[in-house]
Amino acid sequence: MKLVVVSAGLSVPSSTRLLGDRLAAAVGRETAVEVEVVELRDLAVEIAHNFTNGFPGRKLAAAIDAVTSADGLIVVTPVFSASYSGLFKSFFDVIEKDALAGLPVLIAATGGTARHSLVLDHALRPLFAHLRTVVVPTGVYAASEDWGAEGLEGRVERAAGELAGLMQGLSGVRTAAADDLTVVPFAEQLAALNSPV
Repeated sequence: MKLVVVSAGLSVPSSTRLLGDRLAAAVGRETAVEVEVVELRDLAVEIAHNFTNGFPGRKLAAAIDAVTSADGLIVVTPVFSASYSGLFKSFFDVIEKDALAGLPVLIAATGGTARHSLVLDHALRPLFAHLRTVVVPTGVYAASEDWGAEGLEGRVERAAGELAGLMQGLSGVRTAAADDLTVVPFAEQLAALNSPV
């Protein structure tokens, strides 16, 4: 299976890329994956040109193809102004509408303080819901003080396990159990309540 990591980190080395690598390694411990990393920093000029001329450059086209053909996606952005970075959003804006529908996605972010951790639920989760992806329940946020502290590795492992499960198709277990249920139309239920015993 193909796992793609999209990293919007700008510095070298980047804590954003480091978190993406840790998440990918944790998924790899759960299931066999071939990992490809897309560094948005290297695509910034081509992303801007795509907005002005409507055509992706060679490297941007390859990155879009990698993301749209993936079996699972890990997206990691640094937090800027309490949201994802402009470069991160711009990359997903150039991907064709509905190209990511149904794709399992693990959302993650890095920031200088834990106060920005809500970016996962207030910015990233709505964006990927709009793109009609399947976002795993556990998002991973790493503030500066999280590196080397207790808690981060547990979140990484839990989120990776959820993504691996979706990639392997284990989400169908709940659907199979639901197929055993008998659906009684509301009108029949109401008639049964109103009939004399």
